[in-house]
Amino acid sequence: MIWKDLSVLITGGTGSFGKKFTEIMLERYQPRRLIIFSRDELKQHEMRQIFPEDKNTAIRYFIGDVRDKDRLYRAFNDVDIVVHAAALKQVPTAEYNPLEVIKTNILGASNVIDAAIDCGVKRVVALSSDKAVSPVNLYGATKLCADKLFIAAKAYTGANGTRFSVVRYGNVIGSRGSVIPLFKEKRSTGILPITDLRMTRFWLTLDKAVGLVIKCLEIMQGSEIFVPKIPSMRIVDLANAIAPECRHEIIGIRPGEKLHEVLLTEDEIHNTVEFDDYYVVQMDSNQNNNRMNSKREKLDENFKYSSDTNDWWLGTSELLDLVLLNEPIESKEEFVFS
Repeated sequence: MIWKDLSVLITGGTGSFGKKFTEIMLERYQPRRLIIFSRDELKQHEMRQIFPEDKNTAIRYFIGDVRDKDRLYRAFNDVDIVVHAAALKQVPTAEYNPLEVIKTNILGASNVIDAAIDCGVKRVVALSSDKAVSPVNLYGATKLCADKLFIAAKAYTGANGTRFSVVRYGNVIGSRGSVIPLFKEKRSTGILPITDLRMTRFWLTLDKAVGLVIKCLEIMQGSEIFVPKIPSMRIVDLANAIAPECRHEIIGIRPGEKLHEVLLTEDEIHNTVEFDDYYVVQMDSNQNNNRMNSKREKLDENFKYSSDTNDWWLGTSELLDLVLLNEPIESKEEFVFS
C-alpha cells in the first residue's frame, strides 16, 4: 500500500486514538490527505494547536457527526481509506442515555457503511471493543451490533467494492476513558476505590493500537475481525503501581461491568486463524480465504481468550513504566510536531 497516494479519513478523529493515529500517519506514512472528522469544534481547535495545517499541508479538519448521513457523503468524497473510531463509549452514559448511544454507535455505523459504499471508499476498518463480546451493558451491545453491520456490509458492495473489517481490542493506556486519571486524582486522599481484587483487564498502548489498525488496513481482505495478542493486568496491580502508599476501598462491581473481559469466545475459535501477534476471525464462510487454508496450527476447540486465563501478564513495575510512557498527548506540554 502506497500511503502517499491515499486520502485517509478518521471519524472521531479528535479522540485519544485519533490523535495518536494522526501523529503516526503524518510522521511515518505521509498520506496525500488526512481528514479529521468529528463533531466537537473545541476539540478540533485544540488539535490544531498540535497539528497545525500550515505545518502539515495534508491535514484537513471536517466538522460533522456520523448521525448525519449527508455530511458523511460530503466528507467521504475522494477518500480511499476510512478508520471508524467515532463512538459514545462511557458505560454509565450508555445506561442512562440508551437511545442516544444507539443513534451514534449503531445508526452512525450504518451511515458510515452506506457513505463508504456509495462514495467508492476502498477500505474501512471499524474499531471495536472486548465489551462487544458477550456484552452485559448497552455500550457493548451497540458495539456488537455495529460489528455485525460492518462484517455483513460486503453483501452490498459486490466483488470489487469496499472492503470492511473490524479491529477488536481491550483497554488502551492513555485514553480518556482509562481508570488511570481516577487513580491519580484519588491518590491525594490516601484511598483508592477498587471494584474487586480479582478484576482483570486486557491492556495495550495507543501506539500498538494504531499500529495494529494500520497493519490491518494493509492486509485486510474484508469481513474479518482482527484481535491482537496483548497482555492482561490486574486492577489492583495498576493501583499499586500508581499509588503504592494508598489503601484500597472495595466498592463492588458496578452494573454493566464484568469481572474479566473476553476477546475470543469458544464459538469463534472454529473460524479463527492464529498468527504470531494476532488472531483473525474470518466471518465470511463463503469467501475463498487463504488464511483458513494456511498451515497454521489449529486452535484448541476449548480455547478462550479471556483476561483471567491469558498467559501474558503485566506486573506492577511494568505497569508503572507503561503509565509513565503513555500519558495522553494533551498532557505533554513539551510536545511539538515537526
